[in-house]
Amino acid sequence: MKIINIKTVILFSLFTSFLSCKAQILPLNTGLNDTPANAYKKDLSNELPSYEGVYKAAFNGKEIILYVTKIENVLQKSSRKNYYSDVLDIQYIVKSPSGTIFQDTKNNSNSQNKLYSIKTRPDINSIIFFYSGTNCRVGWGEVVLKKINSTQISWEYRPNDIILDNSKCPPSTDINIYLPETKDLIFTKQ
Repeated sequence: MKIINIKTVILFSLFTSFLSCKAQILPLNTGLNDTPANAYKKDLSNELPSYEGVYKAAFNGKEIILYVTKIENVLQKSSRKNYYSDVLDIQYIVKSPSGTIFQDTKNNSNSQNKLYSIKTRPDINSIIFFYSGTNCRVGWGEVVLKKINSTQISWEYRPNDIILDNSKCPPSTDINIYLPETKDLIFTKQ
């Protein structure tokens, strides 16, 4: 009888350990304070796919092309904890009408410029993105995309006003910000 009880206790303990190791799945907009370490913030409401696609706009003599893609289960590292999340990733090309490319994160696998979603605002049809900035992080900040209809989004870029210490940048580094620093720029889906 003792052997059966010991086996039952061992099996129950293993089963409990297995369940506690499995990542907890939470809604996408769960706050950081309510997100346990290694949890998965999943797009349970299917908010992200309607933004996916290729979008174009013109601004100050430049053509901007956005490539918006949903990526699932992306590791997010914060100073307090790591967790996983579904995100929208934006790669982009900024070029002149004649084709001169100013910045290309789509075809440049070495690009350090990151633009990915950090929060959705379904109440106002918007998604907020973190932008890591251009070279030496100049222009890092926030981008807000607002869904106008099935083929158009509105763009707002809010760069941080503080320019980081450029003394760490090599002298010939391009620190121009090529993304449109504006509000209410309309991008059309291609």
